[in-house]
Amino acid sequence: MKWSIAELHRYSDEPLHIQTTLDLNQILTTSFPDTILAVQPVKVDGYVSYDQGDVTISTHVQTTVTVPSSRSLTPVALPLDFSFTETYVDDPAHLSRYEDDEDNDAIVFVLKHGEKIDFDEAVAENIVEQIPLRVLSDDERDGKSLPNGKGWEVITEDDYKANQQNAKKVDPRLAKLKKLFPDQDEKK
Repeated sequence: MKWSIAELHRYSDEPLHIQTTLDLNQILTTSFPDTILAVQPVKVDGYVSYDQGDVTISTHVQTTVTVPSSRSLTPVALPLDFSFTETYVDDPAHLSRYEDDEDNDAIVFVLKHGEKIDFDEAVAENIVEQIPLRVLSDDERDGKSLPNGKGWEVITEDDYKANQQNAKKVDPRLAKLKKLFPDQDEKK
């Protein structure tokens, strides 16, 4: 769905209600192939309102995205349920209306002359913003099945600390060698 601000002028008295399901799988998996593996249909419920030449979109979004685990890259289904508000202005002078409004958490965009508001793109960008940096599968959250390979393995922080303490202990067979160089005690 794309609209120009002029087209939305007719919604100054009563906002346009949007209640639809969007298919953003192709857009998101093509634009963000390393971040998003799949997107279920996106349920959208919101309003588009026009006020003094500005357009505000307030929308609630529900979907499930499949993303790679940040630890093992296994696919993880991540349910998303969030709302966002964006305001679009075509005159940069209108930005001053939103500068001092602490209650307004909307993001304000300035459209170039003739540019249209792309609702699908706005929803897609907000979906990407909702994906956390660290995503773990259920097994990874439970501490099971850490990745490993030929000659390497991922260990937990507790295991790492235990290994570090074991490394500091001197083998009793080599303890006498430490006395040979007393001036070279641990300076690390």
